[in-house]
Amino acid sequence: MRMNVARLVLCAAGLVLSGVGVHLLLDVRDLAGVLVWLGGAVVLHDALIAPLVLLIGWVLVRGGVRGPVRGALLVAGALTAVALPVLLRPGRPPNSSVLPLDYPRNWLLALGAVAAVTALVRAARGIGRGRRRPSRRALRNSPR
Repeated sequence: MRMNVARLVLCAAGLVLSGVGVHLLLDVRDLAGVLVWLGGAVVLHDALIAPLVLLIGWVLVRGGVRGPVRGALLVAGALTAVALPVLLRPGRPPNSSVLPLDYPRNWLLALGAVAAVTALVRAARGIGRGRRRPSRRALRNSPR
């Protein structure tokens, strides 16, 4: 029951944020440029990031940690795709109000947060496996 409530809340939050995004998109003067950039982001994700993440997860990671690592790599790839324009064009912008934050530092902090959450998920899964009761099949097959 609790999971259904959480899904409903997350779905509602996603719809609200999507509505905010559409509202902001309607105020854009160069809509064609934004749509080209968004299309490029989708192609970059689907053609490069996702297959690369799956390959890395398949080759380098074994066992129960594969899912969290793949998820972390996908999030890191998406964060990098969003930050790519700022990362590829370092230095001060002509208008200081356009990029007022230190984006490379914040990008690294976000990647660090993704790595920390992934490590916590892995640790929680390890603790959860240690506390599980043996299955009926394991009890049936164990020597008495």
